[in-house]
Amino acid sequence: MRPHVLASCAVSLDGFLDDASDERLILSGPADLDRVDGERAGVDAILVGAGTVRADDPRLLVRSAERRDVRVSWRRTPSPLRVVLSGKPLDPAARVLTEPGAETVVLDGSPGEVLDDLAGRGVVRLMIEGGAGVLREFLTAGAVDELQLVVAPVLVGAGPRFTGAPGVRAALVETRSVGDDVLLRHRFGPPDDRHLAEACVLTERCPPSESAFSVGCLVVAADGAVLGSGWSRRDDPLDHAEEGVLRELAGDPRLPGATLYSSLEPCGQRASRPDSCATLIERAGIGRVVYAWREPPEFVARPSGIAALERAGITTTHLPRWEPLARRSARWPSAM
Repeated sequence: MRPHVLASCAVSLDGFLDDASDERLILSGPADLDRVDGERAGVDAILVGAGTVRADDPRLLVRSAERRDVRVSWRRTPSPLRVVLSGKPLDPAARVLTEPGAETVVLDGSPGEVLDDLAGRGVVRLMIEGGAGVLREFLTAGAVDELQLVVAPVLVGAGPRFTGAPGVRAALVETRSVGDDVLLRHRFGPPDDRHLAEACVLTERCPPSESAFSVGCLVVAADGAVLGSGWSRRDDPLDHAEEGVLRELAGDPRLPGATLYSSLEPCGQRASRPDSCATLIERAGIGRVVYAWREPPEFVARPSGIAALERAGITTTHLPRWEPLARRSARWPSAM
């Protein structure tokens, strides 16, 4: 399976990634730079082009010592793998090659070839930080799953612009202020893939547990509106992800006909509460469930939650493409 690809960049109000000077222009404010550092800490690899290395000489390391320590505690390197796209040798003095803290690989090839190579190295989540040519190449190839576009409150006037592929449409899944900047978060692909990928990434917000999996969940109405989202143990240490979302949506007239997306197969039996998630889904009137990963029998000797849903007449769809992302996050700590 190819990695889940997150593209991240900041632009000015007039769409520029940088200005025309020789000095790098940092568009994001401190709050957004810290947010990006958190995103870096949560991925397996960070990718840039050779032009970015020549122009900016980045280190591509996680800045926060606390975040690095969390990665190490989960048996990961302090910073993700550094990936540079280049058809020519890099300057051996480049910091991405000389600064300790993470391994660096230099690759040359199409987006598909690069993703296949990284999948072979165990990369499940990849973050692309640019520059303009690399972002455009991956977007044009349809190789980006999520785009985090930050708009900074400044006009630049000239320089490299952010441009993508003509006619490619994305779904806006989040808009929020980050300091003085605005984050626009988009997802690409068919609706089932977009929503299930979002559910898988939500698992990273789960408080850690030694006796339960981390699960993310979305409920989406028939018209495509996201009715609610959640994750395991969000409101209570015993809460399953589906349980918390359905509790919030109790009585919502849009639930019949809605689809529930879960990173893990909804449970068919549980010891901590009287009703399984399969029972709660049936009771809510939800007609369809899409999931990434079948529940392993680690914590309970389970009857199949999927079988229970199907006996109740609920349609189930398994999208195994997203299983590596769901499995990766199942034991990942709370959000960085």
